[in-house]
Amino acid sequence: MLRPQDTPTRERKPLGGLWAFRLDAAGDGRREHWFAAPLTDAREMAVPASYNDIIPGTESRDHVGDAWYETTALVPRGWAGQRIVLRFDSATHAAVVWVDGVEVMAHSGGYTPFEADVTELVQPGGRVRITAVVNNELTFETIPPGIIDDTPQGRRQTYFHDFYNFAGLHRQVWLYATPTTYIDDITVVTGIEGADGLVDYSVVVAGDASEVSVRLLDAEGVEVATGTGPSGRLRVPGAHLWAPGDGYLYTAIVELLDGAAVIDSYEQTVGIRTVAVDGNRFLINGEPFYFTGFGKHEDTPVRGKGHDDAFLVHDFDLFDWIGANSFRTSHYPYAEEVYDYADRHGIVVIDETPAVGLNFGLMGGVFGGRTLPTFSADTLSGPAQQAHEQVIRELIARDKNHPSVVLWSIANEPESHTDEALDYFTPLFALARELDPSRPVGFVNVMLSPYGACKVSQLGDVLMLNRYYGWYVDTANLAAAEQHWREELDGWANENKPIIITEYGADTISGFHSVNPDPWSEEYQIEYLDMNHRVFDDYPAVVGEHVWNFADFRTSTAIFRVDGNKKGVFTADRRPKAAAHKLRERWKGLGN
Repeated sequence: MLRPQDTPTRERKPLGGLWAFRLDAAGDGRREHWFAAPLTDAREMAVPASYNDIIPGTESRDHVGDAWYETTALVPRGWAGQRIVLRFDSATHAAVVWVDGVEVMAHSGGYTPFEADVTELVQPGGRVRITAVVNNELTFETIPPGIIDDTPQGRRQTYFHDFYNFAGLHRQVWLYATPTTYIDDITVVTGIEGADGLVDYSVVVAGDASEVSVRLLDAEGVEVATGTGPSGRLRVPGAHLWAPGDGYLYTAIVELLDGAAVIDSYEQTVGIRTVAVDGNRFLINGEPFYFTGFGKHEDTPVRGKGHDDAFLVHDFDLFDWIGANSFRTSHYPYAEEVYDYADRHGIVVIDETPAVGLNFGLMGGVFGGRTLPTFSADTLSGPAQQAHEQVIRELIARDKNHPSVVLWSIANEPESHTDEALDYFTPLFALARELDPSRPVGFVNVMLSPYGACKVSQLGDVLMLNRYYGWYVDTANLAAAEQHWREELDGWANENKPIIITEYGADTISGFHSVNPDPWSEEYQIEYLDMNHRVFDDYPAVVGEHVWNFADFRTSTAIFRVDGNKKGVFTADRRPKAAAHKLRERWKGLGN
């Protein structure tokens, strides 16, 4: 699905701002057809933003169920005769959308876009009323999963992921226009042959067939290659490669032509680079790459998961300051603006689906006095697997052309030591490779499925390990933690696959200091990181280190979570802890 774009043949109109908003825990709105008339008893709500923290009090913070959004927009009169589309960049976790009371689309999955052709329902030069009901409920049939209990105090949502279940319209909403015959999709896959860059392209056209023309421009706007037809290969002599730290981008001008007339045009950025796994090495452009950086969250004060360009720029500037070259989109696809920025600035991305919480063992497996397995007919089964397939398809369809994305992570910390887990994941790995043969595929392994027990790791091209020796295990005993870390890595290092440590970290209260390295102190966080780095440096198979986490973030309420997860190297408002300076010293010294 192509992003809305302004070109000589296309125009877009963002609809963000203040929308009418109303919580609906009882689900009255669907029964009473609130979409049929302007929303009543509503207040204003910012879009994009999570609604949870904007309104004081527990009603919005702990809300379970539907939330209604509504706005009106003027359709530009210049769009007459054009195809007009309504697009939501995301709605967490599911939504139904109406235009002037007519249902136009429904979508499940909180982090990928969905859209509908509304040409027949709108009048260029006229106003249109857009209504959306957004639902935040998680069940055994959703990705991520959850359980909803009816209690005397109302419905309560239990979810199995360790970050807050923010909800709402977290990204931009658009009206956009294209010609009625239009470019529906573009796929680019790049390669290198000697000093030449190769760009294989495929263009999907909707509507009456037209001639396809592709012109590739370099960063200065000079034409370096051309092609015709819906698919082909462009050769770029002496290509300037996209590389970590060097986000060089070409632009493919894709046009539909009727003789000399341009029917539709779209500009697709192209970073020429290759990604490969060779034994225990991870290669970008044939050169070994070592990941330095973080697991991260879309989580900022007040706005929650709402995308914010100011934090986008500031966070990436902090990446540059600390010497980070990469991050993982833990634990869901991020806003598309993030990937565009990473493309332009040469930041490497591990792109992850929202498949988190697929491990009931992390919660003891006990629900309402019953012990439940993760994968079974009564828990995560066919419907969950189908939802998982959907999020893989939508992730790859959305992000396939980003050169910054070098690895697909199809799940975080799932149960992976059982036969049921192997049966569940085998077709999902096959699907990811079918959809994109050009990138490696992996998943993030948790300590409950250690070396020798994990059955799913055999399916991955890369081993990604989350380990907390010295925090959840061997707390305050870093000597024992180091020994146990080495004992496990001795096993994984024999798999002849690259190992990325995708999480390691210690909760740290900013400003808490101790003469001794006591847990929760800034001194302990530094010594904890030092221990881990000693271990990593002794294993050539370890090709990356992502500290958990970039910044402190919100979680559900728990006695071991004081105002959220404090493993951030930066506070929630991006102030550095002492460990940030320590990491900067290490990563600036590592270089590459």
